[in-house]
Amino acid sequence: MATTFVAAASPHPYLSRSRSRSRRRNPSATSRASVRGRLPPIRCSSASSSPPPATGGEEGESRRGRLSKQSSWEAKDAEGDDYLYRLGKEADNLNVTVGARSGIVDDLFVGNFLGKDSDIVFDYRQKATRTFEYLQGDYYIAPAFLDKVACHIVKNYIAHLLNNIKVPLILGIWGGKGQGKTFQTELIFRAMGVEPVIMSAGELESEKAGEPGRLIRDRYRTASQVIQNQGKMSCLMINDLDAGVGRFGNTQMTVNNQIAVGTLMNLADNPNRVSIGQKWRESDVTHRVPIIVTGNDFSTLYAPLIRDGRMEKFYWQPTREDIISIVHGMYRKDGLSVEEVARVVDAFPNQALDFYGALRSRTYDQAILEWVEEIGGHEQLSVKLLKRKKGEELPTFIPPKPSLEALIESGYSLVKEQELIMNSKLSKEYMKNLE
Repeated sequence: MATTFVAAASPHPYLSRSRSRSRRRNPSATSRASVRGRLPPIRCSSASSSPPPATGGEEGESRRGRLSKQSSWEAKDAEGDDYLYRLGKEADNLNVTVGARSGIVDDLFVGNFLGKDSDIVFDYRQKATRTFEYLQGDYYIAPAFLDKVACHIVKNYIAHLLNNIKVPLILGIWGGKGQGKTFQTELIFRAMGVEPVIMSAGELESEKAGEPGRLIRDRYRTASQVIQNQGKMSCLMINDLDAGVGRFGNTQMTVNNQIAVGTLMNLADNPNRVSIGQKWRESDVTHRVPIIVTGNDFSTLYAPLIRDGRMEKFYWQPTREDIISIVHGMYRKDGLSVEEVARVVDAFPNQALDFYGALRSRTYDQAILEWVEEIGGHEQLSVKLLKRKKGEELPTFIPPKPSLEALIESGYSLVKEQELIMNSKLSKEYMKNLE
């Protein structure tokens, strides 16, 4: 007969389990206290004793293998699944608050005085929308651009009041590169108080099949929740849509491109029923959210996506007056008058708006080089910019006041660079030995 000796006061859970097991095997064994409590009692049990009878309920489950009644890992949810099972089921689990939810952690740490989640401000810190308070200043908004964007947003918000008129969910703003499509849209959002959810073309592809389509639906539902829960106007904006899902001469069409296009088509046809994989519920009705997309060439998009009824197209080509007003807003701090800005615009016709922004940046080059010499030259840049001593201040940089002549001179330099790129065709020079 094998005899097991176990210290009853052992803190280790496995020793405690062995002690409990020995107590059940020999219920007649009694503890003998040591002299004045200085030594723990020793229990003796027989290994040939019959196993304890099975007991039901939570106590029996604890005796069969649970380490503690307060173990968070073995806590059951409303459906009877434990936490480890849910982690395995949710393979794409991205919830960083998994340890702070009611039913997962011990009630002692959840409490009832601050709600059921210990991190009650998590949802408010995860802000998916964009605001544009940083756009300070009196920027110019083209009236035609404002009318089109504002009308599209309002029509979608009151679509249920328009006597069953088919309102396109998507507004496609397209035009030449660098014409200020995104910036004008952001200025309108700031003026109207809209907090959009913004996506880019880089999010329309993934190593996982179906992920971009799910992301579009998830962002759409996020904008809907902003409208329903916060009472703020919102929309979904996708920048450079043609760069993400457009079909060009030598590009490959992927499954994710097809799913992303199909998702946008489905949203345009069914804007109030949007699923991200959960079971359908009759009460799960999504608020209609207007979608605005930008691009340069919508002829590369799938034709059924851009058909009338799904997408309203708006070709943005700013007029001379629009360009002068926008560029004057860029140069207002430099003290240039509207007439001087008009002379700069007329000196370089057929240029995009970003050309005039680069023009202003080029006029700062000489002042920056003089400032570099003032702090000790190129050799001291690393020390002065990144490793300067505590309390050491850099020399004050004084922005230059660009004159009309300096702007025009910088403009000709930029035009020359453009012509070199168009005319050089260096790739032919690199491959001439192979011909």
